[in-house]
Amino acid sequence: MIPEPVAAALRRARRPVCAYVYDPTVAVARIAALREALPPGTRVLYAVKANGNPDLLHAVAAHADGLEVASGGELDLALAAGARTIAFAGPAKTDGELSAAIAAHATIHVESAHELRRLTHLAAGRPATAALRVNRAADTPSGSHRMTGTPTPFGIAEEDLDTLPRDTVPITGFHLHAVSNNLDAAAHAAFVDDAVTWSLATARRLGIDLTYVNAGGGFGIDYTGDTTFDLQRLRIRTPPPGVTLTVEPGRWIAADTGWYAAEVIDLKRNHGRWFAVLRGGTHHFRLPAAWGYSHPFTVLPVDDWPHPFPRPEVSDVAVDATGELCTPRDVLTRGQHVARLRVGDVLVFARTGAYGWDISHHDFLRHPYPEVKVLGSVG
Repeated sequence: MIPEPVAAALRRARRPVCAYVYDPTVAVARIAALREALPPGTRVLYAVKANGNPDLLHAVAAHADGLEVASGGELDLALAAGARTIAFAGPAKTDGELSAAIAAHATIHVESAHELRRLTHLAAGRPATAALRVNRAADTPSGSHRMTGTPTPFGIAEEDLDTLPRDTVPITGFHLHAVSNNLDAAAHAAFVDDAVTWSLATARRLGIDLTYVNAGGGFGIDYTGDTTFDLQRLRIRTPPPGVTLTVEPGRWIAADTGWYAAEVIDLKRNHGRWFAVLRGGTHHFRLPAAWGYSHPFTVLPVDDWPHPFPRPEVSDVAVDATGELCTPRDVLTRGQHVARLRVGDVLVFARTGAYGWDISHHDFLRHPYPEVKVLGSVG
């Protein structure tokens, strides 16, 4: 089902249609629902990496407690959006990025002993807020990517915490982001509770005055089925007084804000399979190719046919939705049944508001970028 405002925006798009449509009100509603499910005082940050569209960020920044960024470019976006607070992550921060984060009064998630020394040197007596990103040894909830509990470039190994330098900028707590796209809200609640318990014990052992525990994001989206991250099962205990619990979802907030649409340029049959070849593809929406799944679409019929020859069409067949790139891996969907599909119709892919345009290889073959249409406005 394509919401009528989205369909109307696509009917006004340039032909051949290739566009993203974003609705910031969806993100605002998600933030409100999450805040209701969390313990009082928990801060909700939005992870900019999921979707850095400036109009979307402006709306999100007005309702979230802050933004989480992972580069100097994202820091600039967060400042322009008017973020209330900023957390700065990432395993390879440059000196320039660290200095900019200090100037922006961001909470800096420190990834190593060397980074902690660099941060202290660059602060040169200026106030700096830091938390230690830790790669814990504990198991994590299931998801598409594990960040901790396994060898990764992220964070400080738990066993190395006692070796960190002591004469540094003040440490306020820990950043413990561990998993991406977990669909089990009850398991995630247990993970967050354990993160707080571990932080309390570890802060006492290290002599840290604990005021900050960031459990990261990882709230999941099911792109091909009906499983939901059920907020009714996200029963997280209230942290002790003086400790601010923070979460920073990106995908879960942004996924349903977006629709990617691409016009059918050709229909062809090769070796027994039907292909709908699109003006668009994985250079705009890379996630299906990166994760190896078929992203569902809905057909938006377009009755206009400007050519003097018959319009190609298929009925009651399964089609692969493929793009305009010169590679057989440019596939968004394999084998989706269509009742009727014509050249000139538009395929609309829902749930593309997170890790869509932002992670894609835009300039491969130098095709024109999609139009971007943002619905309404949110104060």
